[in-house]
Amino acid sequence: MTVEPDPLHQPAAPVVTESVPDLQLQMLVRLMSEDDGAALPLTLLVAGGLLHGELISHEAWKADWARGLRGVGGAGAYLLERFPEQVDQEVAARQGAAARRLPQWIHLRNATCLGGSGDPVVMPLWRGRLADVSGWSLGTPA
Repeated sequence: MTVEPDPLHQPAAPVVTESVPDLQLQMLVRLMSEDDGAALPLTLLVAGGLLHGELISHEAWKADWARGLRGVGGAGAYLLERFPEQVDQEVAARQGAAARRLPQWIHLRNATCLGGSGDPVVMPLWRGRLADVSGWSLGTPA
């Protein structure tokens, strides 16, 4: 006698899917880390639309970010001065300092987002997950 499984009482196993970053884009981002003064015009396709700007290294982005944090007002603003370096130290501690992994984040300067029917959104600095980029091209829209 064969017993049919009852679908209402079967354990549900979640299916987890994770986006995988484009290897060429990861390697391009890593190449930019070799010169903090370098920048490349780049266009990205992300969920919000088209994003273009200057691809910069993490260190260049961090330096610009730190300069921007110094302009923040408020009684606790002085605490932000060391924040970018503290973030990097925590990431290194979690990943292991010796690990030479491909980058998981991408950084743009003077980024412009073109999406939907709204006006373009311009951001001095932008940081995003490489896994969230579904397409890219060197250069910016004409």
